[in-house]
Amino acid sequence: MKVFGSSGVRDVALEALSPSKALAISQAAGALFRERNTRVAVGRDTRRTGSMFVHAVASGLTSVGCDVSRLGVVPTPSLQAYCEREGVPGVMVTASHNPPEYNGIKLIGDDGVELTRETLDRVESRLDDDPALTVWDNAGTVRAVENANRTYRTQLLDAVDRETIAAAELTVALDPGHGAGALTSPEFFRDLGCTVKTINAQPDGRFPGRNPEPVSANLDDLAQLVAATNADIGIAHDGDADRAIFFDETGAFVEGDAALAALTAAEADAGDTIVSAVNASQRLVDVATDVGATLELTPIGSTYIITAIRELQAAGESVAIAGEGNGGIIYPAYRIARDGAYTAARLCERLAERPLSDLVGPYDGYTNVRHNIPYRDDSERDAMVAAIEQVARDADVHVETTDGYRLDYGDAWVLARPSGTEPVVRVYAEARERARAETLARDMVESIT
Repeated sequence: MKVFGSSGVRDVALEALSPSKALAISQAAGALFRERNTRVAVGRDTRRTGSMFVHAVASGLTSVGCDVSRLGVVPTPSLQAYCEREGVPGVMVTASHNPPEYNGIKLIGDDGVELTRETLDRVESRLDDDPALTVWDNAGTVRAVENANRTYRTQLLDAVDRETIAAAELTVALDPGHGAGALTSPEFFRDLGCTVKTINAQPDGRFPGRNPEPVSANLDDLAQLVAATNADIGIAHDGDADRAIFFDETGAFVEGDAALAALTAAEADAGDTIVSAVNASQRLVDVATDVGATLELTPIGSTYIITAIRELQAAGESVAIAGEGNGGIIYPAYRIARDGAYTAARLCERLAERPLSDLVGPYDGYTNVRHNIPYRDDSERDAMVAAIEQVARDADVHVETTDGYRLDYGDAWVLARPSGTEPVVRVYAEARERARAETLARDMVESIT
């Protein structure tokens, strides 16, 4: 049974994702976790259905003999920090950036890192079997854990250069989007010595102020807050705060790919490896070339990036930084996990030297275009994939097939791939000129529809 996509399980709550499905997943995961540890940490974001699914997850885990530590509402990186600190696995109930009606489940190992694809496959294989229920007097217990978020903030403060940030006397405009980051990021940046102005900073699972996905179309209010307060930076999180997207001091939206390129240029050295997904921007390719690092491409999704980091490190490679242009960035020396607050603080360190507009300016010269093409059933999907394959065979360019087909034209590229979470084929294109990107994307769409 295939249930885990590129970043856990996500679907519409009480439709495709039911409490009984959450219980079954947690029973399968708990049976695997129990081989190493009988205690499991459980957290959730602010979604309205979060408490309901936490009850189902706790029931599933305790029914197979696991004790449950309930952390309450926490960002995903807060749960991961707890798992690493305590040496216990975890279950995060979150749908990340998806709309309010969604919820989901993400599984964390006892090192604080999302489970690899191989381990997720082992969990999925158990879903086809009857749950390994324990006997009545060996059922697990449930206890509440307080102050997980406070300890997480303390750890964050110790992990960044707080003196440099404090000396810069930054004004930060912060939009947690009513998500779990509302409980941690405002106080964290105040503790760093920043003046913090907030919007959408009240935890609310209905997300009344904006959609949880931190894309420019959802962040007009943050842009206005940056301008009105003369802030040095605008920071927006998704629902579980493992991502961060930025505005510069002029109130201009910073493309996620530009931020990733700027942070990579500051972090990577010659001989390092940089890990990103197959839709990586040419900006990142350029940075890797400039610093003499190797760029390793993976299928799209944090699960695949994390798996690649672990494999590269096991092979003796130095992975300096990893991530995607959606604001999900990983600093492996800190933790193999996306952490929006940590990423934002690392960028604030750079603001002590020059404004954000100057930092990302060298990486502004590309335009991205994206289309989603829906399909009705597997046969229509297969026909689209066959058409994409034909386009790739006919093109006299380098073709990357890590995930779908990426045609690299040197000055531009186009990628077509079936989504791992929705019944759509996604087409991406990037070029220095918008017309060039739009033409590449349009030609690909026309070829497969």
